[in-house]
Amino acid sequence: MPKERGEKVVATNRKARHDYLIEDTYEAGIVLSGTEVKSLRQGRASLVDGYAFIDGGEIWLDAVHIPEYTQGTWNNHAPRRKRKLLMHKQEIVKISHKTKDGGYTLIPLSLYFKDGRAKVELAVAKGKKEYDKRQALRERQDKREADRAMASRRHLGE
Repeated sequence: MPKERGEKVVATNRKARHDYLIEDTYEAGIVLSGTEVKSLRQGRASLVDGYAFIDGGEIWLDAVHIPEYTQGTWNNHAPRRKRKLLMHKQEIVKISHKTKDGGYTLIPLSLYFKDGRAKVELAVAKGKKEYDKRQALRERQDKREADRAMASRRHLGE
């Protein structure tokens, strides 16, 4: 059987970029059971309330929902269990220094398969205040209006 190639995105956390200022991103492998992998291959997962934390020099992913595999038997997995992440020790130390500074948290941005292996993209992020969110929305809306005006101006000139 040929080995899988490329990247297949299973789930993304679209709200994370709205709620947080993203400083750095890291890629980590995930320790999964068999039924979790099968459920992910069906494209079923939710990163909405997920977060990561460092405990005893290891990094863990918590509150990520991977639903039970429909064809699973009595050995099916728990949907919201803690899952160990696989990263280099130096990266874990670097991340722990950043999160200990205060105000920073680890959030999952996306869950995907890369060359047949389950990966998660983690971000070191700082929570946005309400006025920051409004400001970002206003800037995006102003840019959209300016682009529309430029496009209509271009059409009139032709």
